[in-house]
Amino acid sequence: MVSWDDVRRIALGLPETNEQMSRGRPFWRVRDKGFVWERPLRQTDLRALGDKAPEGPILGARVEHRIAKEALLADDAEVFFTTPHFDGYPAILVRLERISLELLEEVIVEAWLARAPTRLAEAYLQARG
Repeated sequence: MVSWDDVRRIALGLPETNEQMSRGRPFWRVRDKGFVWERPLRQTDLRALGDKAPEGPILGARVEHRIAKEALLADDAEVFFTTPHFDGYPAILVRLERISLELLEEVIVEAWLARAPTRLAEAYLQARG
């Protein structure tokens, strides 16, 4: 099972990333643009999800666009989900207790790429080969 320490290590390993607190919870940003954050379910989320509301730690992550969001939701509903709060918004919710470390890294890097300035993202991708 992955942890917040894994999220922190992966996120802070990306160029020009910092960690801040928002509402007492960690939020990772690249040049003032958030890309992943701790996102516990709120009362409105719990009401909307009903019996399907997951327990445990939840990561919010930006995605490139809504098509990418829909692909993740269709690919693995045990790991990825959303709430009405995020309808029409390019972000996905992730059950940390069910995601592999490899997939977590992919989600965080993709979220970073979606928010990083173009030149910074291109330099990162070029450096990775």
